[in-house]
Amino acid sequence: MNPLAATNRYFKQAVRILGVDSKVERSLMIPFREIKVECTIPADNGTLLSFIGFRVQHDNARGPMKGGIRYHPQVDPDEVNALAQLMTWKTAIAHLPYGGAKGGIGCNPNELSASELERLTRVFTQKIHDLIGVQTDVPAPDMGTNAQTMAWILDEYSKFHGHSPAVVTGKPLDLGGSLGREAATGRGVVYATEALLKDHGKIIADQSFVIQGFGNVGSWTATILHEQGGKVIAISDANGAVKNTDGIDVPRLVDYAKKTGGVKGFDGGEDIDPKSILAERCDVLIPAAIGGVLTRENANGVQAKFVVEAANHPTDPDADEILAKKGVVVLPDVYANAGGVTVSYFEWVQVKHTSGK
Repeated sequence: MNPLAATNRYFKQAVRILGVDSKVERSLMIPFREIKVECTIPADNGTLLSFIGFRVQHDNARGPMKGGIRYHPQVDPDEVNALAQLMTWKTAIAHLPYGGAKGGIGCNPNELSASELERLTRVFTQKIHDLIGVQTDVPAPDMGTNAQTMAWILDEYSKFHGHSPAVVTGKPLDLGGSLGREAATGRGVVYATEALLKDHGKIIADQSFVIQGFGNVGSWTATILHEQGGKVIAISDANGAVKNTDGIDVPRLVDYAKKTGGVKGFDGGEDIDPKSILAERCDVLIPAAIGGVLTRENANGVQAKFVVEAANHPTDPDADEILAKKGVVVLPDVYANAGGVTVSYFEWVQVKHTSGK
């Protein structure tokens, strides 16, 4: 299902349940501002590369708009709109004084050199610098971006507005970043999982876990679950999947993936088809990769008792209904993965206090 259609369907269901006024509903269906820019850069080989960048600012009623910037081939207006809307709900649920925003560039960062990524980030910042700001819209890392990306944005933005370390979060520590920000989303997923299990009389150490995705969120989630005694029995990434019913040695797998670029071929388990990861038998399934992975077509195959949405909108509304009929408890993304924006708030407040802007 189209991500924006799915998000709007959830929103309309919530509106009916809460009895929200129709005027407010219409207002919240339409984003505050949509930005689409062309970003052309010289490639390392002398040719020109062109990309489309987006920034959607959904709502600023509660404070400056907040949301990540992702670099991924699937970035498009509908996805960015949906993610911006989800950030509005996420920051409200976490009681943070923010509104929602999201941005991205349709590119494959793995196919670009570090210098090309820097040029692309700086050109994108040049196109949107007058529409973001410390009290307006504060970007952060997301899929395909990291602390270095935020450092480039901060530097380029500061050329126009003076040194403004609070204009982005998820920065390197030397530029005013926050300790723990890199692990924050994954740690928040674990805290949310712990609270969910407690409500059902269970603890992490007694549960088995399957994780789809081994990027920042998936790897930190797996690492912290392992530290707390949880048995992580299967993990997948974009190119492979590994399974060990006795429990994967997660620290070893993290080291292996850093050296080889993925989980495929890890000798601490057997390789399985990554397409089967969502149907593996376990207590807790954690989709931590891209959106829209649980659908009407595969939801009946889910064998987990709990689904914790570490990714953004991983479950389509049709799949949600199927899982509910099966008795599977789904912990929504707007709660489960709010750890990242929570620590981003700490960073934003701290650097504003120390720098004045």
